[in-house]
Amino acid sequence: MFDRILVPTDGSGPANAALEYAGEIAAVEQVTVHILYVVDPDETDETDDPLAVSRDWTGETGSPIIEEIETGEPRDAILEAAAEHDVDAIVMGTRGRRGVGRLLLGSVTESVVRDADVPVLVVRGAPEVRRPYPIETIVVPTDGSAHADVALERALTVAAHHDATVHLLSIVDVTPAGIEDQNDLRLDRLERYARRVVEEGVERAADLGVETEVTVTYGSTHQKIRTYTDAVDADLLVMGTHGRSGLDRLLLGSVTERVLRTATTPVLTVRAASEE
Repeated sequence: MFDRILVPTDGSGPANAALEYAGEIAAVEQVTVHILYVVDPDETDETDDPLAVSRDWTGETGSPIIEEIETGEPRDAILEAAAEHDVDAIVMGTRGRRGVGRLLLGSVTESVVRDADVPVLVVRGAPEVRRPYPIETIVVPTDGSAHADVALERALTVAAHHDATVHLLSIVDVTPAGIEDQNDLRLDRLERYARRVVEEGVERAADLGVETEVTVTYGSTHQKIRTYTDAVDADLLVMGTHGRSGLDRLLLGSVTERVLRTATTPVLTVRAASEE
């Protein structure tokens, strides 16, 4: 699935959850793991060995491990390290502790998700979060946007690697359009569009020999994503970081960020290349 991954850490619970998940991936895939600890120069606390926690599992993976300590602003240091080491993905927790080397505050993770050129695998450090590996079930919310298309492409690649089933989920969120009447013709338009999007996804999956399940539903986008992911016991949720504007919008960047804060499974975020 990946060859090289970057794991920022600060010793917090969410950071350790990300480390553990990265360790599971490394043990199976034998990827190179770059562990990064960023020291915030504005903080005064000192840590004798900030990478000590990471060594609890590195010896068990059998994979190449590269440790690095940098001083600077966490977001910039993470993105610079990702580019310098030419990693395929960044694995991060969603929150972190305050103090020296703080990295994984939600705002930092979300900033990396928005700006990283590579996929970001986000892991919440909460008891209800499932982190099974290898992956058997993947959920992909899709709205036909460029970002959702890139997420679907990545999800299909992961699914083909793991022989996993992909659940294509399209959510008709009528709130932005101000639709209240079930007979509103705009509702029919939105539903037909949603079904066309997932049908196109099924065709793409079939070309790769990936098994799919399809669901079109109504409701609050981020809530439906969460409940559906839980209902099918998904092992991975794959999302674009932005989506359409206007009547057809489903996966706005703000929706992705809200999902990251409540997801009970790791979330792989993928950003489409910026249009010049």
